[in-house]
Amino acid sequence: MKHYIIDGNNLIGKIKALNQIHRKNKKQSTEKIAFMIGRYFSNRKANVSLHFDGVQTDVIRVTGIKIIYSGKLTADEKIKNEIGKSKNPKNIILVTSDRNVADFGRVCSCQLIKSEEFSKQLLSSGFSDEEKTKIDELDNPEEFKKLFGIK
Repeated sequence: MKHYIIDGNNLIGKIKALNQIHRKNKKQSTEKIAFMIGRYFSNRKANVSLHFDGVQTDVIRVTGIKIIYSGKLTADEKIKNEIGKSKNPKNIILVTSDRNVADFGRVCSCQLIKSEEFSKQLLSSGFSDEEKTKIDELDNPEEFKKLFGIK
């Protein structure tokens, strides 16, 4: 089975709307990318690990993906460690545009998808215009209040 290892912050940086949110609210952009990836892989047979820098502050529950925080290391180091521990790195599809991580993945025989390419796949994978609008609206706290009937 294919194993996708995704450099989360790198991918967020390649999606304009998420990058803008990330500058204001890292937690929100992290949640949004996790849900987008969860949806993308919901009908695909693959293992998915999504890597972020830092320490986990809140649990993000997304079916089918494993979210990994780097803790004291960098996400790049955690990604390299995961690749290095793999029994069959040829089954790994590494999603990153970070040259250092990509070079390491190539040396280990991983397949590589640049974050720019994967972001296009992610955004065109069945999100209707209405869904994209709803995702963008979630950036507005007033929408949450309406959704939950809070005045």
